[in-house]
Amino acid sequence: MFFVTPAYAEEAPAGTAETGAATGTDAHAAPAAGEVHTETGVPAEHHGGVFPPFDSTTFASQLLWLSITFGVFFVLMQKVIAPRISGILDQRHDRIAQDLDEAGRLKAEADADVAAYEAELATARAKSNAIGSAARDAAKAKAEADRRTVEAGLSEKLKAAEGRIADIKAKVFADVGTIAEETATAVIEQLIGGKTAKADVTAAVAAAKKGA
Repeated sequence: MFFVTPAYAEEAPAGTAETGAATGTDAHAAPAAGEVHTETGVPAEHHGGVFPPFDSTTFASQLLWLSITFGVFFVLMQKVIAPRISGILDQRHDRIAQDLDEAGRLKAEADADVAAYEAELATARAKSNAIGSAARDAAKAKAEADRRTVEAGLSEKLKAAEGRIADIKAKVFADVGTIAEETATAVIEQLIGGKTAKADVTAAVAAAKKGA
C-alpha cells in the first residue's frame, strides 16, 4: 500500500499535462527532460521507522508535556495527597499518644490497686497476728485460772481428806485403847485368875501409849 506525499521540487510548468494529453502520452509515463512530478508514491513501511519517544523532532513537545504533567502531579501532591497523608499520620500519632496515655493511666491505677491490696493484706496480717496473740494470751490466762481453780479444789479436797484421816486415826486410836484395855483386862484375869480394877488397866494402857 502506498500513500501520497508532497514532492520535493517545484510544480511542473503549466501546460505539461495538456501537452501530454495532446501528444497522447500517459500521465504516468517517464517525465520529459526538465519535468518533475508533484506527487510521489512512497511505500508505507518506509514511513515512521523511528520509535516516537526517541524521535528528536518531538523532544520539545515531550519536554513540554513532561513539565506540565510534573507540575500537575506536584500541585496534586502538595495540595491533596501530602495533606491527606500528613493528616493520617497526625491521626495515627494522636491515637498512639492517646493509647500510651491510657496505658499509663491504667498502669498507674493497677499499681495503686496493687499497693492498696498489699496494704490491706499487711493490715489483715497484723490483725490476725494480734488476734492470735490475744487468743494465746487469753488461753494461757484461762489455763492458769483453771489450774489455780483445780489446785485450790485439790487443796481443799486434800485438807478434807487429811481431816477425815485424822478423825479416822483418832477413832482408831480410841478404839485401840478400848481394845487394849479389854484385852489387857482379859489377859490379867486369865493370869491372876480374878478380876482387876478397870482404872488400873486404863492407867497401864495409857502409860504404854506414852512409852510407845
